[in-house]
Amino acid sequence: MEHNRQQLRLMQLSSSSLPVGSFTWSQGLEWVVEAGWITTAAEFKCWQLQQMEQSFFCVDLPLFIRLYRACELNDLTAAKRWTGWLLACRETRELREEERNRGAAFTRLIKSWEPDCPHDWWPLFSQSQLCGMAWLGVRWEIDAHALALSLGYSWIESAVMAGVKLVPFGQQAAQQLIIELSDHFAERLGQAWLRGDDELGAATPLSAIASARHETQYSRLFRS
Repeated sequence: MEHNRQQLRLMQLSSSSLPVGSFTWSQGLEWVVEAGWITTAAEFKCWQLQQMEQSFFCVDLPLFIRLYRACELNDLTAAKRWTGWLLACRETRELREEERNRGAAFTRLIKSWEPDCPHDWWPLFSQSQLCGMAWLGVRWEIDAHALALSLGYSWIESAVMAGVKLVPFGQQAAQQLIIELSDHFAERLGQAWLRGDDELGAATPLSAIASARHETQYSRLFRS
């Protein structure tokens, strides 16, 4: 019974209907397409694999793991440190705003779902959805590996749905991309657990440039 409940909670957290604004940001992809850097589904896949390898596996997941451990120990100081580190790794105003907006939306959910959550944690949740997700995972006894898979799937799906609108490509191609990107994610996920503190940080300068340029792009579908 309890395992079934945990699995259902995990599905809820990875659902595209979770009201945190996942599909309102493109993380610079809109400008990338405008600039002609990506014109096909194959080029989109190559771009997303680079983002996964050089950013998601180097920043998001390693920091999520550290936040999860901090929440397990109820270590607010460590959680503050890693949340601050995460924001520092968001290289543009747009990316920091996305992090904070998603965090604020997720905080409202936590307050509704877990009203006895200590108030000291709320400011951290509002800065980053990853911190709130880590705390909720500990509260609901969802293990870090399962939650990391959920985060990865949500990230992949959001990116692919942005690609459908922007590149564009069709729904069948989108589902094939989700399968291929998910396979790569599952195969390489373990490296996030092995990354040391001195190895944290993204190596995606073109992504940062694209995000910065998107902030002043004349015509936009996605938020900035």
